[in-house]
Amino acid sequence: MTELSYERSITGLLVVDPYNDFISEGGKIWPRIKEVAETNNCVPHMEQILKTARQVGVPVFFAMHHRYQPGDYENWKYVAPIQRMAWHRKSFEFGTWGGEFKAEFVPVSGEVVASEHWCSSGFANTDLDLQLKRQGIQRLIVIGLVAHTCIEATVRFAAELGYDVTVVKDAVADYSAEMMHAALEINLPSYASAIVTTKEIVTALTEMEAVAPAA
Repeated sequence: MTELSYERSITGLLVVDPYNDFISEGGKIWPRIKEVAETNNCVPHMEQILKTARQVGVPVFFAMHHRYQPGDYENWKYVAPIQRMAWHRKSFEFGTWGGEFKAEFVPVSGEVVASEHWCSSGFANTDLDLQLKRQGIQRLIVIGLVAHTCIEATVRFAAELGYDVTVVKDAVADYSAEMMHAALEINLPSYASAIVTTKEIVTALTEMEAVAPAA
């Protein structure tokens, strides 16, 4: 694997969908990803990477799924299967605990929460690309949920837009080992320049040249 090296001025961490419904005990979707997430320590690794990015001054961005509200989808002529599931399950319901950030991932001052995506890609019909470009970000480190849907769709879209993308394979999770394999071993290598471990990305970030963030 090519040695990892990042420049603070053009690198951003993108955290995808750290909702309680996904990654907290009691969340609506947690039981479906629990086995894979606990096997690779996904959530602790996500926390470790976020903490490291904050410590070294790498800008943090959040790509969050639309939070269900009554009336959503009811007048739509076409509803994608993944949206229909969110509709029926009331996933990430607005105003509920499940639709809140897991406590360890609540954004801090200066971090960007992009407008919510309605399907899978954090870029489609949101302001994420604008927010990244306004800060001069060209390289993305991506972590979060779920590997074969929002992570894969977001990484593909990022590549189409010209971003250089790194995916941290033990800081994502999925509903099964088979789905993880499809995303990380078959599909994402065509779009992500690097697919690495938490240990590798934390080392790369901490070894960046120590330059104080601009005032």
